[in-house]
Amino acid sequence: MSRIKFLNTEIDNLTMDEALERIDGYIKEDKSKFVVTANVDHIVQLEKGGELTKAYKHADMILTDGQPLIWISRLYKIPIREKISGSDLFPRLCDMAARKGYRMYFLGAEEGVAAKAAGNLKKRFYGLQVVGTYSPPKGFENDEAEKEKINRQIKEAAPHILIIGLGTPKQELFMFHNKDELGVPVSLGLGASLDFEAGTLKRAPRWMSSSGLEWFYRLLQDPGRLAKRYLVDDMKIWRLIYKYRPAARKKA
Repeated sequence: MSRIKFLNTEIDNLTMDEALERIDGYIKEDKSKFVVTANVDHIVQLEKGGELTKAYKHADMILTDGQPLIWISRLYKIPIREKISGSDLFPRLCDMAARKGYRMYFLGAEEGVAAKAAGNLKKRFYGLQVVGTYSPPKGFENDEAEKEKINRQIKEAAPHILIIGLGTPKQELFMFHNKDELGVPVSLGLGASLDFEAGTLKRAPRWMSSSGLEWFYRLLQDPGRLAKRYLVDDMKIWRLIYKYRPAARKKA
C-alpha cells in the first residue's frame, strides 16, 4: 500500500505519474472518489478536528502539496517521493482528459474565472471537453437553493472529472458531503488552480516553488487575505512537527 501515516493525517506516497494512473483508474471504476492535496495550512487546520478531519479520513487519495511537508518527511526519515501540487496536477489532468475523451467540469473561483480557465485550457489541450463551469456566490454553502442548483448543473453535465477551487475547507467539505449524490467518478479540490490557469493569479517562479517559498510569493500578491494564515496560523506547524515526531509516536 502507498498510504503512510504522516503528522496528523495519512498521505498517499505517490509520484505524479502514479497519481494520474490512479485517477484514471477511478474514472474507469466510476464509483465517486475524491482527492485532497495536503499542505501546511491543511495540517494546522486538521489538528482542530471537526468536519475537515472527517473529509480527510474519507478521502480516496491524499497528495502532498507543499515543499515544507517534503522536508518534514525527510526529517522523519519517511521520505515522501514527490510534491504534487494541485496547480501542477491540474494541467496534467487536462492533458489526460483531452487524450482519453474525459469530460471535465470546473467549479469555483470568482465570477467568470472558471470559464476563462476553461477557454485557456481548451486552447492548450486540443479536444479537451469542459462541459460546464460555475463560480458560486459567497455563502453558497448556507443556501439550500444554491446548493441544489450547483448539484443539478453538475449532474446534468455528467463530467468524469470535477475540479473544485473553493479554498479549504469549503472544497473538501463539498466533495465529502456531495460526492455520492453527484456521481462524478473523481472530484479534486485544487484551490487556486483555476485562478492560475485563468491568468488572474500568477504562479511563483519554479525556483521559489522548489525552495519552499511559494507561500511568500502568494503573500506578496495578497497580503490582506494571506498574512494571518501564513505568518500566524501556519507557524503552529512547528509544534506539530515536534508533537508527531517518530520518537514520540513510538512512546505513545
